[in-house]
Amino acid sequence: MSSYDARFRVWRGDAEGGDLTDFSVKVNDGEVVLDIIHRIQATQASDLAVRWNCKAGKCGSCSAEINGRPRLMCMTRMSVFDREDVITVTPLRAFPVVRDLVTDVGFNYAKAREIPAFVPPAGVGPGEYRMQQEDVDRSQEFRKCIECFLCQDTCHAVRDHEENKAAFAGPRFLMRVAELDMHPLDAASDSGLDRKRTAQEDHGLGYCNITKCCTEVCPEGIHITDNALIPLKERAVDRKYDPVVWLGNKIRRRSSS
Repeated sequence: MSSYDARFRVWRGDAEGGDLTDFSVKVNDGEVVLDIIHRIQATQASDLAVRWNCKAGKCGSCSAEINGRPRLMCMTRMSVFDREDVITVTPLRAFPVVRDLVTDVGFNYAKAREIPAFVPPAGVGPGEYRMQQEDVDRSQEFRKCIECFLCQDTCHAVRDHEENKAAFAGPRFLMRVAELDMHPLDAASDSGLDRKRTAQEDHGLGYCNITKCCTEVCPEGIHITDNALIPLKERAVDRKYDPVVWLGNKIRRRSSS
């Protein structure tokens, strides 16, 4: 097994401020960035704070920014860097720092609670749901999300504009709205809930300008923009601006009054 000494710069600090600290650390074949962070923690900085759990790319805990790019530390192999590179590891920029590489991602859980849940269809009991396979396939992709929040971190509407957070759910949760809106058994409309309208008015769909940065950093390869956000935008625009839909809504409201 060959090894070499790598140069790391790791952000150390808390909510009051901090700076990058330089480390020279041994790297072995086959290791990932999280291995090196653990080695730094074990041998040079025992108080280094880092969040992790499964080390298998499935829990989403070890999200950080590596050389400025949002990544999972456990899925970023050291072999992708040249041995002469200085590797910089910093916390997720879009969220408040707790300490070192640990950030407060509570914003995301607050947004998750704002998304109305799946509404079961009337008269259909558990185990009686039936769907076409193509409908299952459409939403199955979105179920691969591990909630690493890298898409939330890289979305410039969140990352660069703190003031947007109150009105904008971000790509992860707009993807959830899209999944429910395309679900053939979701009976939200029967209960008076218009998911397309709430996506626009309550969850800030209009803030998304489809740059696909969320898709680019997704470790699960989910096509967030193409398969969730763009179709949701198209359906929301149809509902709001299509003259035929508008006329139909007017007729229905007049008929019910």
